[in-house]
Formats: sequence, structure tokens, C-alpha cells
Amino acid sequence: MAELRKTGFVGEIVWLGHIPVDGGSLRSSSRDRLDLQFGGVEGERHHGLQRPSCARVTNLYPRGTQIVNSRQLSILSAEELAAIATAMGLSDLDPGLLGASMVLRGIGDFSHVPPASRLQAPSGAVVTVDLENGPCVFPGREIEAEFPGHGKLFKPAARNRRGVTAWVECPGVLALGDRLCLFVPDQAAWSP
Repeated sequence: MAELRKTGFVGEIVWLGHIPVDGGSLRSSSRDRLDLQFGGVEGERHHGLQRPSCARVTNLYPRGTQIVNSRQLSILSAEELAAIATAMGLSDLDPGLLGASMVLRGIGDFSHVPPASRLQAPSGAVVTVDLENGPCVFPGREIEAEFPGHGKLFKPAARNRRGVTAWVECPGVLALGDRLCLFVPDQAAWSP
């Protein structure tokens, strides 16, 4: 494992969300705080240490294979969210329509933060970045319900701006206004 290097980058939590388990949609509702456990957020749709594999990894596993859940959280950048809205011709975009768990302000090019980076909260909670969260059709459906004619614009507008998926490495509390410190792996970029 590469050593983790603390950067000077800090992201302020400006929005937190929760998707109920029994909800039929991707929408998350806003919260003032989230209690993170090793499986993510208790009672949340993406909670769990394992999950069934989805379409994004069918080149590795048959759909539905139990794998480690590295998609416990969906983290977006306030700056990138604003850019998505602008590209779609909207004045703003509710992160709940995208199924967001958290929106941070202050870390540039957030969707391309290196995999295995860590975000540490004042409570001691740490989340580990898995990968860039590629745009998909599900947020487009939620957007279409609120802004008819705009849902189809989401995927192209969100390319390279959709944020990241993440998992909980150390439990703790996240609250609005918390400032998360970014740590990145201290290793050379891969160049075969």
C-alpha cells in the first residue's frame, strides 16, 4: 500500500443526503449530518459491506455476483454540480436528484481525485475514494420528472463532472460545514 500524503486541499461539506432503502427512486433527501459505519450509512439504499455486481463490472463478474461494496457513498463537487446545471441550461441542480450522499466545495477537478485518496472529517471519520462516478441514465430520469426536456441532457453535461464513489474506512460523523482534509496516495502515476 502506498503511503498517504496530506495535501493542502480541504473540501467543505455544503450538502448531505440519504436515499431510503424502501424508496423506489434514486433521489436522496437532505440531512444535517450522517453517521458513517463500516457499511456506509445505516438505513440507506447503498449501505452494506457487500453488494451485487452491476452493469459496470460485467466484464469481470456475472451480474448479481456478491462483491465488496465500494459504492457506499456518492460524493459530488459543488463547483462541478454548478457546471453540470449550466451545461444543461438550468440555474441550479438539486444534488438529491443525482442520488448524492455529499457535496463538497473547494477541491478543484474533484471527479479526478486519484482512486484510493482519503477524505478525513473532524470527527475522525475517513472515506476512501473508489473511482470517478460515470454519468448514468438514472439521474436523468429524476431530472426529467422535475425539469421536462432536460433529463436527456444530464449524461453529456455530467461527463468528467459526476463526482466519485467512496466507502467508509473509519466510522464517524459528517455534518454540514465540516471541512474534510484530502490525502492522496504517494506513488507515481502509472505509465506502461
